[in-house]
Amino acid sequence: MGTPIRTIVGIFIVLKFRLLSDRTVVNQVKENRYIQYFCNVSDEDLFTFMHHSNLSKLRKRFGIKGIEAIDAVIFNLLRITKVIDNDSMLIDSTVLLNNIVYPTDIGLIFKAFKKMEQVAKHYHIPFWWDDRELKQLWREYNLNRKKSEIIPLFFETLLIFSSGLRTFEKIVQTLEGSEKDKEKALQLLELLILFQRQNEQKLAGERHIPNRIVSFDEPDARPIKKGKKHPDCEFGSTLQLSFNRQGFMVTTENFIGKPNDKTLWPETARLFEQKMKGAPEYAIGDQGYRSRVNQKIPQGTPNIFLGKSSDVNEEEQGYCRKARSATEGFISVAKNLRGFGLSLYRGIDGDRIWSLLCQIAYNLKKFLQLYNDEKISEESLMKIGLLG
Repeated sequence: MGTPIRTIVGIFIVLKFRLLSDRTVVNQVKENRYIQYFCNVSDEDLFTFMHHSNLSKLRKRFGIKGIEAIDAVIFNLLRITKVIDNDSMLIDSTVLLNNIVYPTDIGLIFKAFKKMEQVAKHYHIPFWWDDRELKQLWREYNLNRKKSEIIPLFFETLLIFSSGLRTFEKIVQTLEGSEKDKEKALQLLELLILFQRQNEQKLAGERHIPNRIVSFDEPDARPIKKGKKHPDCEFGSTLQLSFNRQGFMVTTENFIGKPNDKTLWPETARLFEQKMKGAPEYAIGDQGYRSRVNQKIPQGTPNIFLGKSSDVNEEEQGYCRKARSATEGFISVAKNLRGFGLSLYRGIDGDRIWSLLCQIAYNLKKFLQLYNDEKISEESLMKIGLLG
């Protein structure tokens, strides 16, 4: 018998709500009676409870559509019971960081050798480069951080990598084994070739290289600048969020790189209307979303505020400015307290699943805050079943 879906969803919520690892959350279920009650785990089931590795397998089994379905069930319950108001749409974007070290050109070359080394060991192939020489270069790189000493070291290491990559390309074409292993090797080869081309572009003097590789473990991560003083550049994916005025998170969208905010506004507004089943009275964003087209989206919304007080009537300006300030607060809470600060799943699909799980935990936490502050109407509580 598999673990009931009711228990699995409860474990995922606790995991995100308390920012725990897979191993820790399973141990917490075994030890904490409150979590056992929340996840509907009986005493008999504790003796044969799941292994923490099952959670990773279940995420892959659910996929993005499965997690979206779970989020939709929870959100629709809050919407139908009128816990969530459809008064305002607050939109802003931020960076969802990936779990990678700060990338440097020469550091990525050494990382590329590590990736080729893993393939060589898996297929029991002797190294086709001088490993002692490479280790000596790595030692010099870590001891000498001056720019004048790094540049010649970079050229020397790049020369060895170029020769090693040509040999690796020939090796990959003759590999034997499972289709899955060969596919991984081919994907690594494509990534290394792209990385080599980008190095050549940089040596040619190009400063802005599109889709620049910053990690071999996170190939979808990109360098993103959001106009902040520190850090001036972050590495991950773009995260587009929308809230209502209460602070409930309505939509999350993940993008590779940094798309233009002006192009994101219409689709986010459409998703907001679709999820809330209607157009809001206020649509609020910063000047990054400002355009003539966006000032008319969503249709049927009388007050659209995109960073300038002149966008709305004088009596509505105070509300819009406060709502715009509140958006920054909602995002700050999401990033610092609700897990949106760093994605621990790999790839853009992993970032999407991570965002959805964090969104579920965020909205449940917001519901608990309103419930504890007695800001939810008795009618809504009766519909949910929390009031007799």
